[in-house]
Amino acid sequence: MDWKPELDAIVGARTHGQAREILPRLQKLDAQHPNVAEINYQLAWTCDVLDRAADALPYYEKAIALGLPPNELSGALIGLGSTLRALGRLERSAEVLRSGQAQFPDNPEFAVFLSLTLHQQGKPADALRLALDTLCATTDDPGLTTYQRAIRHAATKLT
Repeated sequence: MDWKPELDAIVGARTHGQAREILPRLQKLDAQHPNVAEINYQLAWTCDVLDRAADALPYYEKAIALGLPPNELSGALIGLGSTLRALGRLERSAEVLRSGQAQFPDNPEFAVFLSLTLHQQGKPADALRLALDTLCATTDDPGLTTYQRAIRHAATKLT
C-alpha cells in the first residue's frame, strides 16, 4: 500500500478544484501500480469531473473488476451507470444501476440515477414514478409526508 499516501494527496488536490492538474499524476501513479482498484476509481472519477466520459469508462470497469471496498464500489457503480448513460449506452446503464440497487438496497441514489436513464430511454412515466417513489421513501419533509399516499397513488397512474 505504498501508493496510498500519494493517492490521498492527489485526491485532496482534486477536492480543491485541481482536477485537470491531477490527472497526469493519477496516470503516473497508475503506471507504477497498474492493478490497484482505488487508483482506477479515482482516475475514472477525475475523468468524469473533466467531462471525459469515454476516458472514464475503462477506469470504472477496471476498478470494479479489481474489487473495491463497499463504499467505493457503490460510488463506482453510480459513476459507471452515469457514464454509460452519458455515452448513450442506456441498456447497459440501466443494468449497472439495477445491479447497484440490488447490492446496495439502502442507497436511494441508484434509483435517482436509474430514473435519469429511464427518462433518456424514452420511458418518462417509469422515470417519474421511480423518482417520486424514491422521494416519498426518503423525505422527512412534513408537507410531502402528509401527501405521501396521494403522491404514491398518482405515481401508479402515470402512463
